[in-house]
Amino acid sequence: MKSLIKIGVVFGAALLMTSCFNKSQPNYQYFPNMYEPVGYETYQEVNGVPYGGYAENNMEAQIPAEGSIKRGWFPYEYDNTNEGYEAAKAELMNPLEATEENLAKGDELYGIYCAVCHGNKGDGQGTLVKREKFLGIPKYNDPGRAITEGSIYHVIMYGRNSMGSHASQLSIEERWQVVQHVLKLKAELK
Repeated sequence: MKSLIKIGVVFGAALLMTSCFNKSQPNYQYFPNMYEPVGYETYQEVNGVPYGGYAENNMEAQIPAEGSIKRGWFPYEYDNTNEGYEAAKAELMNPLEATEENLAKGDELYGIYCAVCHGNKGDGQGTLVKREKFLGIPKYNDPGRAITEGSIYHVIMYGRNSMGSHASQLSIEERWQVVQHVLKLKAELK
């Protein structure tokens, strides 16, 4: 009798453990994206019509409206040409006030992105120049180099000569803060 109860308990436990098991979906997945399909069905086309046959009502994966811009981004009106540089140099003005907070943030950003080439004082003697990785970086106060707020912003936006663009690293406000710091360094060099 005791052995019959033991067999019944073991059989019941085995039945309980396997009753909720589904072979097509095991209860563990190490890399779920290898087992579960990615939902591309919405974007598929069948005979030139989006999947499901609802071309007009399908709001998925449509091209943005012409002339639209992403949230928080403003178009820059000056082209990446010499004429655009000269126009920015003459017309573009810093919209930020010269506050201690903006100058401190500009100093911090300058130390991260600019000082390695331009030097901490704007004298063109950064670490890379001293190690002769880049040569010929001019001082901010060179007589032939009449830099303005607009020209500094334009160069940060597009880059110029050996300097690459920093538009992807700095937001619009951060670029203007760096411009304020560069002008401060230029004034201190005189």
